[in-house]
Amino acid sequence: MTNLTVSPTILKTVPLFALLTDHQLASLFPAIQHRSYPRHSFMLRAGERPDALYIILAGRAKVVMDDGEGREVTLTIIGPSEFFGEMSLIDDKPRSASVEAVDACEILYISKAAFLSCLKDNFDVAMLMLRSVVGRLRDADRKIASLALMDVHGRVARLLIELAREVNDVWVVDTGSEEMARMVGASREMVSRVLKEMRDSGLIRRDKRKIIVLDRASMDQNGAGAE
Repeated sequence: MTNLTVSPTILKTVPLFALLTDHQLASLFPAIQHRSYPRHSFMLRAGERPDALYIILAGRAKVVMDDGEGREVTLTIIGPSEFFGEMSLIDDKPRSASVEAVDACEILYISKAAFLSCLKDNFDVAMLMLRSVVGRLRDADRKIASLALMDVHGRVARLLIELAREVNDVWVVDTGSEEMARMVGASREMVSRVLKEMRDSGLIRRDKRKIIVLDRASMDQNGAGAE
């Protein structure tokens, strides 16, 4: 982990800070650090006491939980402009999950005291944070429903739609089958089998280590379930 210099230009590119006045931004500025994390490093771990809010400037990270015996589940993957660590700051309980860098990540680290003061003094920021928490609760509801009501094929289809990002008019997923298996609660072998069936059906194709989603409409139907 490396600390870098924070600049006002960087802060103004973050949607959360775009809601702040120049005066509020100036008061928050001394409490923010710009940190760099290499791939596969942990930015925080489950069980730690809450110390800060983290905002991703560049790179992707995964939120994971494990049972202490080597078995791990990936709750979600987050990227630029998204933040994490807010729940423990709000309820003041230990971190419930760990966050690991999938790529090299650039992070804004905001101390707990400064973040809570910002929430207290800025209604818009507090509402944005609340909407984020509610959104994650809705995502959790969908995942619980999919585990209970959908087979592995449907869960993989839904996950591909959620992970796909548009690159030059092509929908690309660059998450491997092992990571996908952790996210849908299935074995890697089962996920690989489902991906092969989708490829044979013309729904996806492989491009080296990436998956190209060819038929989003059919994938949406395969992944339809309880909301």
